[in-house]
Amino acid sequence: MPAAYLTAYRNGTLHRRIERSRRWLARCTMCPRFCRVNRLEGETGICKTGRYALISSTMPHFGEEQPLVGSNGSGTIFVTHCHLLCNFCQNFEVSHLGEGVQASPEELAGVMLELQKKNCHNINFVTPSHVLAQILEALPIAIEHGLTLPLVYNCGGYENRGALRLLDGIVDIYLPDFKFWDPEVARSFCAAPDYPERARQALREMHRQVGDLELDVNNLARRGLLLRHLVMPQGLAGTDQVMEFIAREISVHTYVNIMNQYRPCGKASSDPRIGRATTAAEYQDALAAARRHGLQRLDRRRPAFLLW
Repeated sequence: MPAAYLTAYRNGTLHRRIERSRRWLARCTMCPRFCRVNRLEGETGICKTGRYALISSTMPHFGEEQPLVGSNGSGTIFVTHCHLLCNFCQNFEVSHLGEGVQASPEELAGVMLELQKKNCHNINFVTPSHVLAQILEALPIAIEHGLTLPLVYNCGGYENRGALRLLDGIVDIYLPDFKFWDPEVARSFCAAPDYPERARQALREMHRQVGDLELDVNNLARRGLLLRHLVMPQGLAGTDQVMEFIAREISVHTYVNIMNQYRPCGKASSDPRIGRATTAAEYQDALAAARRHGLQRLDRRRPAFLLW
């Protein structure tokens, strides 16, 4: 199965999307923060990113879901800054403090090609929502120099559904989080009470575009939706409601990674609600909730960072 963006490049869709996304940057509403700054002229909003993307690191990553990792790793590109800014972020130095360097379209394309040379199984953009236009802009350069790997959009779930439509027929694999079910929890931890509704809209749109996860003969992801959900202390993520929504309104065949690695990072240690790691019992309850709602395609990596 060829990467979707190759067809979009040949039929002109990719170039039209690049032009549309550039216009969005002129009064940016790429994410639900709707800052409306002119990023083409270097203005910045909540994501602190102007005309060009900033990149913190790139590598073959072996800590992702098994269908992405395979034997050679997922070719991850960690984007600097974030529009969601969870106060417990485990990549606080990158998302909040801005560790990284600016990358032109040519440099971004070069990074993708270098990861392909390292035999990674895909190109995995981590927290890409605020640089959607910059990724699109770099793709033709990479394609013209031989890029063929599936493209992964690895995001926090806080998306503008209209912006996601710019990626229809271009992204192969969506890898979103569904972090919180309760608007007040989302307000408390990332000042985004609209997060739950935005995430539900985004998941519906992503699944419409790519469907359930499809694997090749080597059990590697080629196309489709993988979903992540981080189990939080005291049930604050609303795991049961999230699992019910996925099963009823997305697909009971959704590949779900119920993550157990929550631990206090960033500013979390000062909040008694989230100032400890997830317990083994909380994690097992989350797995039981998924199965109770009929979800069976669960990532099976070993637990870590659990309080026993």
